[in-house]
Amino acid sequence: MTQTTSLSDKLLLAATRLTSKTWPIARYIFPEKLEIDDNRALWVSQTPDYRPGTPLRANISADLAIIGGGFTGVSTAYHFSRRYPEKRVVLLEAKSLANGASGRNGGMLLNWLPSMYGYDLEMTRRIYQMTHAGIQMIADIIQRHQLPVSYRMDGTLAVYTDSRRAEAAQQETELHRQLGIPTCFLDVGALKQKLDLQGVYGAVFDPNSGQINGAQLVRSLRPVLQEQGVEIYEQTPVLAIQEGAALTLKTPDAEVKTKAVVLATNGYTGKLGYFQDAVFPLHAHIFATAPLNPAQLERLGWRETAGYSDDLDRIAYSSLTREGHIVFGGGSNQAYTYLFRNRTSCPNTLYSTKTTFDRLARTMQGYLPDSVNLPIAHRWTGTLGLTLDRKPLIGVRGERRNIYYAVGYSGHGITLANVAGQILTDLYSGDDERWRGFPFYQAAPIPIPPEPFRWLGYHLFVRLTGRSPRL
Repeated sequence: MTQTTSLSDKLLLAATRLTSKTWPIARYIFPEKLEIDDNRALWVSQTPDYRPGTPLRANISADLAIIGGGFTGVSTAYHFSRRYPEKRVVLLEAKSLANGASGRNGGMLLNWLPSMYGYDLEMTRRIYQMTHAGIQMIADIIQRHQLPVSYRMDGTLAVYTDSRRAEAAQQETELHRQLGIPTCFLDVGALKQKLDLQGVYGAVFDPNSGQINGAQLVRSLRPVLQEQGVEIYEQTPVLAIQEGAALTLKTPDAEVKTKAVVLATNGYTGKLGYFQDAVFPLHAHIFATAPLNPAQLERLGWRETAGYSDDLDRIAYSSLTREGHIVFGGGSNQAYTYLFRNRTSCPNTLYSTKTTFDRLARTMQGYLPDSVNLPIAHRWTGTLGLTLDRKPLIGVRGERRNIYYAVGYSGHGITLANVAGQILTDLYSGDDERWRGFPFYQAAPIPIPPEPFRWLGYHLFVRLTGRSPRL
């Protein structure tokens, strides 16, 4: 009997053979098992008393079913249940609340969209106002419900490693000032008063941004949602969605009949059969130091800001928690992983070894030389959802217009995913005028090539150019 091989498998095999001598490509497709830490993020470790809720065991019905227990799902449940207390809202989470990127991020609470190219002045102003209002909304919710969430709102820095880009950034802040946007440019001398980084030519300071523990935010909202009538079932993966006037969600032990559904699954959305050609999962590797005292931070030169990111394609970013942990990610191709066929579970791969995190630490040491001996307490991997043009996708779809979605945050999910809860509630209500015209709202997704071309394209681009996608 002759065994047939698909065209995609032939192409993949050929690429593997051609590059095996100089680039061990097969190790990225079929990663070998290696010993690493338990992938326990700093944010999750600061919710020690949290226990996942019970799974769904019996068939139920709902007015709205939300799939995903991260920022998007919890925010939608919060705003929707406050507006519609009479409706039955069900939230289904495959593992535990904040198990995905909402509990495995870099902690940066930022304004803007992931990509800010090509917008006119009015849209630039609207985007900043929208994200600033979203950050303020998060703070208001924390204060309203007295949530035990560690966060700080003393601003972040976008630093520039090239003098020409620094000069252009300074001119941009002058334009921002005319639009009522309060960013300002700091030269090297002024920057050192906040953060003494090596190899930079200045920075843009945004006072309306900060840092937050997302796992604490999401998990501390669980009793608030339950008090508002939301039914939460954790350890309940949705295996399939059957569309129709009434939707049926199939889980391992039961079904949910619902009038509408929210896809709050970001990088995991393709597993449900949606946006497979528009959103792909990228795994970001991050570490955190043990808490540092004020004297240690002063020796490092870290003084008055919640975090920073740089201007390189292989973007490096870092935040400082209120408790003194430095969190760091990015800065090299090893900081990100894309796995063949959109795999959302990042195994113990070459990218997840001590070598990877040593590479991340060296990048941080380039900016903060005295960080060389800092103790690393946590390292973890989070699964992001990326779109080709870095624009999120928020809207409603389906023949019956009853499948709502907010996905593809491309690294800016802390702010945008929380705002998405407001947007989706307004869209459901038909009261969505304030969101119309935003580039992410009901936007047509840009298709990403299918496998194996997607995988090959990503890795060849990274290998040949030495660049990672800028998040």
